[in-house]
Amino acid sequence: MSISKLRNISFSPPDITDSEIQEVIQTMKSGWITTGPKTKEFEKRIAEYAGVNKAVCLSSATAAMELTLRILGIGPGDEVITTAYTYTASASVIFHVGAKIVMVDTAPESFEMDYQKLSEAITENTKAIISVDIAGKMCDYDKIYNVIESKKELFKANNKIQNIFNRIIVIADAAHAFGAERKGMKCGQVADFTTFSFHAVKNITTAEGGAVVWRNDLGFDDEWFYKKFMIYSLHGQSKDALAKTKKGSWEYDIVYPAYKCNMTDILAGVGLIQLRRYEGLLKRRKEIIEMYDEAMSELGVKSLQHYGDNYASTGHLYLARIPGISEDKRNEIIIKMAELGVACNVHYKPLPMLTAYKNLRFDIKDFPNTFSMYKNEITLPLHTLLSDEDVAYVCCCLQDTIK
Repeated sequence: MSISKLRNISFSPPDITDSEIQEVIQTMKSGWITTGPKTKEFEKRIAEYAGVNKAVCLSSATAAMELTLRILGIGPGDEVITTAYTYTASASVIFHVGAKIVMVDTAPESFEMDYQKLSEAITENTKAIISVDIAGKMCDYDKIYNVIESKKELFKANNKIQNIFNRIIVIADAAHAFGAERKGMKCGQVADFTTFSFHAVKNITTAEGGAVVWRNDLGFDDEWFYKKFMIYSLHGQSKDALAKTKKGSWEYDIVYPAYKCNMTDILAGVGLIQLRRYEGLLKRRKEIIEMYDEAMSELGVKSLQHYGDNYASTGHLYLARIPGISEDKRNEIIIKMAELGVACNVHYKPLPMLTAYKNLRFDIKDFPNTFSMYKNEITLPLHTLLSDEDVAYVCCCLQDTIK
């Protein structure tokens, strides 16, 4: 394909149809626009899709991770491990609750954390691991749980909930991975708690929003946990607005000075339509990835493998790595692609390279594999509004810019 005629390829615009727009209008006209029946219905549908008993809708995946840490009683004096190759939310929530952030490097030539280094990072203060299902591909949870089991004697519970686990708790940052599968299990069924994002750039969007689910086999009262999240997300109020609409049911209590991070019915309505369309959206993402994979192979460009014999990604991001180039050369390529009308990105700038984490005394020199993955990584546009011709154009532009 010739690039004589420039195209305008956005990086990740939301795929919104008239159905979502009509749902918003209907919700606005209903008179119920905050957390209410649409949010409850969206929670039900999320749980069904993920194959779990309960889901809680919140304002973001970040809120979902933070509330999970707080409900588990994780705070000052505790340590939580995550990867250096992730977005800030995976680590900032640890800081928010007052626990110590412990970062581990990725494995060589991998976007996943190094599970041997994970084992070495565990101490008697480690209470949780926040794994990251980057680009929509689930981590190797077998290895994570094997590491946890091998270090079980170090675990010291601080409260009744932690005592029930009697081991380090796994919280998945699955912001990219709603609908992913591994070894016959859906994302949401493997980690102890799994958090999803419905931000504007995600596969399913509610503009802003997120959710948390937990495994069915933890031995907890699901309703108790659900109510805990409701209390923590609505100022510690004993009744939500929907419950207070029942006749004579105005009175409430504040049982904990909590937070405000609930989802609204306007956003949940959008999510319900998106979820109805999701299988088609996933299919289209896979088609685009297959086109990219064929072209990248011909160009000698490495990419994250989204599909294999025992796993299927959600195809959220197309992470490509150009062998042998420097960070500066990578940045030049991104600028040249932009001049040709193709918006690219980088996922991610490692946390130890960011000011906030430098100030916490993290140094990228301690994470050589992470930097190696980052320095030549380019994220190509991947969304369901791309035509086959758009994908071919992106590949043609990349071929020209990496010569």
